[in-house]
Amino acid sequence: MKKIGVILCLAFLLCSCGKGTPEDVLKDFKKSVESAKSYKVTGNMEISNDEETFTYSLESYYLKDNYYKVILVNQTNNHEQIILKNNEDIYVITPALNKSFKFQSEWPGNSSQAYLLGSLILDINNDKNVEVIEDDNGYIIKTTVNYPNNNELKYQKIYLNNKKEIEKVEVYNDKDIIKIKVTFDTINLKAGLKDKDFRLEDYVKATEPDPNKNDSATDSNNESINNSDVNKCEQENSNQDSSENTDGVKESETTNIENIIYPLYIPSNTYLTSSETIETASGNRVILTFSGEKNFVLIEEPTIANNDMEIIPVYGEPLLLSETIGALSANSLSWDVNDISYYLASTELTVADMQLIANSLGNSTLVSNVK
Repeated sequence: MKKIGVILCLAFLLCSCGKGTPEDVLKDFKKSVESAKSYKVTGNMEISNDEETFTYSLESYYLKDNYYKVILVNQTNNHEQIILKNNEDIYVITPALNKSFKFQSEWPGNSSQAYLLGSLILDINNDKNVEVIEDDNGYIIKTTVNYPNNNELKYQKIYLNNKKEIEKVEVYNDKDIIKIKVTFDTINLKAGLKDKDFRLEDYVKATEPDPNKNDSATDSNNESINNSDVNKCEQENSNQDSSENTDGVKESETTNIENIIYPLYIPSNTYLTSSETIETASGNRVILTFSGEKNFVLIEEPTIANNDMEIIPVYGEPLLLSETIGALSANSLSWDVNDISYYLASTELTVADMQLIANSLGNSTLVSNVK
């Protein structure tokens, strides 16, 4: 009988080993992240819309004093983008185009980010009703989320193993459907990173000067678009001189949009009312005007890599779309994907509308509403 009692006691102790109260789990997980002076994580992120799932490879770097670097590579088209925050500004860089959006923003502290450990801790701290569920594999921490530009996302589950190490994060909508899933492969909380690991210069392509480049020419396109309302946008693009040289782009490098890409989502009682193609020095530009209950203009043109790093100031936020990261400002959204640069402008569309329109653009020549 004594032997049986000893065996049962040992079994109880073994089963209890490593387990803790919900408070202990939260405390230990928070301490492991908050005590890290720098970290590096790798993994994958899946973003799901109503019809498709897009997968990114993910690298995330952090250094205390608010240094961040996130490298995302779309596994479908190999489109690479980098979110970089250093002691100067926030950038979203597209290395293949030698192009970057520069933001004045409180990112990442102003919204949830499932791929940043510090953001997960912030979500835990901000949720007074955070839940910790113990299962056979470890623990599940359930919190509300804060996505001000995507109200569809309501809560997340943070999965820890029995050692209280994070393994994955799932973000759900109000119908309990997973919309974002981040799976972590490696986590190094002692990465030993330095300030020099967060330099913009490391992503500027070194190119030879172009002898054909007209130094006196300037590209007013991006600047004029990003600083104008819808009417000014239409006027400036309609009056664009086809002989204009694009600063930083080789004159001999031209390309065209052969098939116009139409959005498969359009707000109700809104219709395509005009389609115009303008010839430019680097190819062509398509201007689609939609009118009705919510007026907007959609501009498309081929992407061409710059000789010199092009930095476009944006007074807004980086916005994670299904296939890329866009630049969101008060009345516009800009993004590059599948060799096309898009610019969407409206004083009447909500951010949710802009996201739906952007995510609906694919290799299709169909449009749901035409008038």
